[in-house]
Amino acid sequence: MLASLTICGAPGENPQPPASQGGAAGAAPSQAAQAPGAASADAEPQDQTQNQTSDGSQPGKTTRITSAQAKELFRSMGDILTFASDDSRLPIEHKVKRRLISRRAVERYILEKFKEDKDAKRMQREEIVLDKFGLLDRDFHLRPFLVSLLTEQIAGFYDNKTKTVNLLDWVAPDDQKPVMAHELTHALQDQHTNLDKWDPDEPESPPKNVAEDNSRLAIDERDTARDAVLEGQAMAVYVDYTLKPSGRSLVTSPNIIQSFKPDSDASADSPVMARAPLLLQESLLFPYREGLGFEQAVWKDEGAEAAFAGVLDQPPNSSFEIMNPRAYERRQPVPLLRMPDVHGLLDAAYQPYDIGVMGELDVRILTELYGGEPEAEALTPQWNGGLYYAAQSRSATTEEQKASTASVSLLYLSAWRTKAAAEEFAALYARELSRKYSSVTRETAEETTALERIYSTNEGPVLIVRQGRKVFASESFDLTTARKLQFLLFGAQQGQSAETARLRETPLSDPAASMVRFLARCGMPKAALLP
Repeated sequence: MLASLTICGAPGENPQPPASQGGAAGAAPSQAAQAPGAASADAEPQDQTQNQTSDGSQPGKTTRITSAQAKELFRSMGDILTFASDDSRLPIEHKVKRRLISRRAVERYILEKFKEDKDAKRMQREEIVLDKFGLLDRDFHLRPFLVSLLTEQIAGFYDNKTKTVNLLDWVAPDDQKPVMAHELTHALQDQHTNLDKWDPDEPESPPKNVAEDNSRLAIDERDTARDAVLEGQAMAVYVDYTLKPSGRSLVTSPNIIQSFKPDSDASADSPVMARAPLLLQESLLFPYREGLGFEQAVWKDEGAEAAFAGVLDQPPNSSFEIMNPRAYERRQPVPLLRMPDVHGLLDAAYQPYDIGVMGELDVRILTELYGGEPEAEALTPQWNGGLYYAAQSRSATTEEQKASTASVSLLYLSAWRTKAAAEEFAALYARELSRKYSSVTRETAEETTALERIYSTNEGPVLIVRQGRKVFASESFDLTTARKLQFLLFGAQQGQSAETARLRETPLSDPAASMVRFLARCGMPKAALLP
């Protein structure tokens, strides 16, 4: 999956600054010297101001909360933990540690995650694929923008390694209490399901044969769905805590999810988020917004125990199930496309670079970016499977050459529920080539059938072919190779039109998955808060 961002602080992450910054990485405040800018529950924060670190927004000073405010915030934790337990039906097994962390320490933490987090590493590797798909502009620089975005957006996070809720020392207690309800739900999830072991290890290098190709297709989107479960459950408790004074709840207020649609015009206090590309906005909010919708549906249909403990025990495994919770409830199979063996054809001239499933979330982002929100709303429900494969030319030997999208060739196979939807998507994909390439010219003389479209671009040929309800696209492979790939990809699906994968057994991957997962594991974003 390509759409994979989440705000840090979920499974397997350590929010403390590295030891070189003055703290002991991986240790709770009671077990090691305090990192600069961090305070334990028993610390006495001083009334002071400190220089605000660069978050891409307003420079100046940030006022820290007082010792009295910190004590009041910590005192409220027991009541909020009890509320979260009662609301979720997840029992309290033991106390939860808490600490305050400064803005400067948050920024150091984000920078450290880019060095160590496996999803951050894969996301940065996949940036060239995101560029090739047109999901990011070619002149966009992902890493520095994400550092600014995350520094601006983090509202709090739970670290399951140290079993600690991390709160922000510059945010007023009343504003942090609902966020605490969200993060304490993560602590209860951790006590019910060891989150540190919830995500199995996955290979970091690109697959090198057809067995590894199809194995990779069985990994990534599972993790994205699990992050949506964790954040959706925590959002459900957050919403109930916020609505409690009015006597309402998530179950009794079905339209509350509409409040979580991003509104860049209302983002005066989030200038970085306001100018974020659609991919980043959607990836950032997916686990919170769609995860909340998933939890709301399961809670209404099957009750609180099923929506929390039940989903943790039997989690969904794809963005399709998150976006279609009744499919999860019915254990409905999800479409699966097969990857043929392309290595004999490609490996002499190309190195394998990346492979994944183009899931329903990716298609929604892609179609909205290309055709606008109405077209995305109409076309996305017609998605019925998809995969992509990227290879890098062995002639690219310098770092500059390898960093160019011209060095990467891409194939993409998508399946649709109707022939009309396939036709619409093929036309949309062709129409938007000029967004990605210069000198785009249709080469009708090269086309052999009415279902084939061929274009020349500054990065080589593009071949788009519709066959029934499937669409094949090849970018930057020479036409002879592209037609052979088309034959292999369509041939691999023969006799599989009715085949599906039960994602309990065979989860899928998405191209934006690393981004969704990384962002979700950084902490709760301000953009997910109720207005």
